[in-house]
Amino acid sequence: MEKEINKVLIIDDDEDVLFAAKMLLKKHVKEVLIEKDPRKIPFLLNQGTYDVILLDMNFSQDTTSGKEGMHWLEQIKERDPQAVVILITAFGDVETAVEALKNGATDFVLKPWQNEKLLATIHSAAKLKSSYNQVSKLQQEKQQLEESIDAPFKSIIGESKALKNVFTIIDKVAHTDANVLILGENGTGKELIARALHKKSSRKDNSFVSVDMGALTDTLFESELFGHKKGAFTDAKTDRAGRFEIADKGTIFLDEIGNLGPSLQAKLLNVLQSRTVTRLGSNEAKPFDARLICATNEDIHNLVGKGDFRQDLLYRINTVEIHLPALRDRVEDIPLLAEHFISIYGSKYKKSVKSLDQSTIRLLQKYDWPGNIRELQHAIERAIIMTDNEALQPDDFFFLTSKGNVMEKHEMEDSFNLEDVERQTIQKAIKIHGGNISKAADELGLTRASLYRRLSKYDIS
Repeated sequence: MEKEINKVLIIDDDEDVLFAAKMLLKKHVKEVLIEKDPRKIPFLLNQGTYDVILLDMNFSQDTTSGKEGMHWLEQIKERDPQAVVILITAFGDVETAVEALKNGATDFVLKPWQNEKLLATIHSAAKLKSSYNQVSKLQQEKQQLEESIDAPFKSIIGESKALKNVFTIIDKVAHTDANVLILGENGTGKELIARALHKKSSRKDNSFVSVDMGALTDTLFESELFGHKKGAFTDAKTDRAGRFEIADKGTIFLDEIGNLGPSLQAKLLNVLQSRTVTRLGSNEAKPFDARLICATNEDIHNLVGKGDFRQDLLYRINTVEIHLPALRDRVEDIPLLAEHFISIYGSKYKKSVKSLDQSTIRLLQKYDWPGNIRELQHAIERAIIMTDNEALQPDDFFFLTSKGNVMEKHEMEDSFNLEDVERQTIQKAIKIHGGNISKAADELGLTRASLYRRLSKYDIS
């Protein structure tokens, strides 16, 4: 029979007890360690973890009160809060048992024990330890997942004045529970700012729940945000908590709130006013305590003026407004952002790309970036996938010409640097002649050797 329990530690100053327990458990436990000196407990805990620890209540210094056992129980729990400890004593004192359980013991058995009862107690304790381990593993996986999700955005990248103004507002607002409305074009990083507010708040150890309001249909709105009871509608197979309940004690982020229709605005306003939600199919109003952050790329004040967004709802959601600048309004941050994305995607695709050529930086700063940071991120990723260079060149971003901002017209524009002009002229000649070096050299009035020297100089492949 396969042994389900990996490791048990037994601590008792009675060698007969240790021997008897080990003989009983070795049929059920892969490894049984015994120790008669409790002073070795710190050393033993440093050597590893145990599914179950059997600890005597009374040692030679004090054979009746159980104080020594309580002392060592405290020492064990201090070093390993998730340790599963079963206390053993020949003196069945109920008060001692209750005190031991209050101090963190899992269970309590009497000597001389009944073998079947001791085995059942140890198996139950081992299952409890297994559940602790599973919870710990899930928490670690959750943390790693969150870190992975946030990996490209572990910090807000930029040093421009426009972005520093945003930082100032975040510092002032984050530690309050004020409702925040983030305004900005698509791709400017509104969710990133919302997460920064959450991480700097007193709610940072609780959930951050993000909801894309633009993706919710009218029929899904109440179920997703407020939850539902089993049988509330055809596909409601079980009870389900809504996003507001899940965000309790944490932060709820309602993205693209400007897309809500009038009826849904009214329902949301009612919830925000009452600070309660009622699941579909239920009459019970559940209170919630969540910090509200909303965002939209719409001109929400214009929507209010046209009657498309409720004025009273706007009052509820925008105690503080944060306006995110478009990338074209913070061009000095483009090199920092580009280097950040180069580091991420160079590693992801195992490419040796380390930087951008200076002419490439100037080129990227002249582009309007209608898709903002998200478009820059995708542009860098695509350029790294396709390039053979160690430093990204202007030609690596040729695909941006289809975006409505023709890049080619910028390649020579406003640049009087002779090396830039020469490099770009060589690249164009090679491109025109399909990579034929001889024809490109003739076009440029150079010998093949001279052209090769310039190709090497400018790292043109």
